[in-house]
Amino acid sequence: MIKLKFAVAAVLSVSILAATAPAAVAQSPTAAEWRTVAPENLLVIETAKGRVLVELDPRVAPLAVARVRALADEGFYDGLKFHRVITGFMAQTGDPQGTGQGGSTLSDLPGEFTFRRGRETGFARVAATPQGLSGVVGSMPVVTQPDAQMMVTADFKTGAQALFCPGVAGMARAAGLDSANSQFFLMTGVKTDLDGKYTPFGRVVVGMEVVGALNAGDQNPNGRVDNPDLMARVRTASAMPESQRPVVRVMSTTSPAFADLVARTQAERGARFNICDIQPTVETTGS
Repeated sequence: MIKLKFAVAAVLSVSILAATAPAAVAQSPTAAEWRTVAPENLLVIETAKGRVLVELDPRVAPLAVARVRALADEGFYDGLKFHRVITGFMAQTGDPQGTGQGGSTLSDLPGEFTFRRGRETGFARVAATPQGLSGVVGSMPVVTQPDAQMMVTADFKTGAQALFCPGVAGMARAAGLDSANSQFFLMTGVKTDLDGKYTPFGRVVVGMEVVGALNAGDQNPNGRVDNPDLMARVRTASAMPESQRPVVRVMSTTSPAFADLVARTQAERGARFNICDIQPTVETTGS
């Protein structure tokens, strides 16, 4: 498998800043305003630098999610390197050869660059853009068409596309659009030229500081890392003993606290605001 080849342009790393505008007052979500991530949709990546938890979203990319679940739970990813890490861009792993050229024995996957959403998907609108409405589905930043479009489609759904914001997990691939296999990457910056060309399948909800601390490579050899960190163990939470499972709750996008978060972030960022500024707000319990 050919490793990802991206020109590393100016990449914007974003985070939610503390609100200073008096227009919004911070609210704490009540117990009813959190949703718990299903164990089968929580990918647990253990590294020497800490744990990374990724919420998988089968609504966005069902084939990629099924592949990552299967490989994780059979132990395929255990001991594999973060072989390509570019600061402010992404950290790539999932290659048993550790070179960016390998994959699993399973067949390659077709690209899942867009998805269809219905009203039950739970889209939370954040802003209007020239490309459509930006907002959040689960933990995923997306751009989509208005709900009104559902009334003129046979499946009563409309198109949507997940975006490569910080924390988003994507499938690596070769030059062919339908060549994703086992490799994936975790975003640490914004890269809009990946949108619609690579398959996003989840988002880091805990451990972005761990991803940011992974040993990085030189940008000249395309981010190849000479002393790479490893994924010591990777499983879905559902494959772990119940007593050892982490439990992650994410702020509901229908809650007043989420609306307040959006308002505060928009006030802080001003004209620079975009959907990538909205990061998942979570709390964790368990092992």
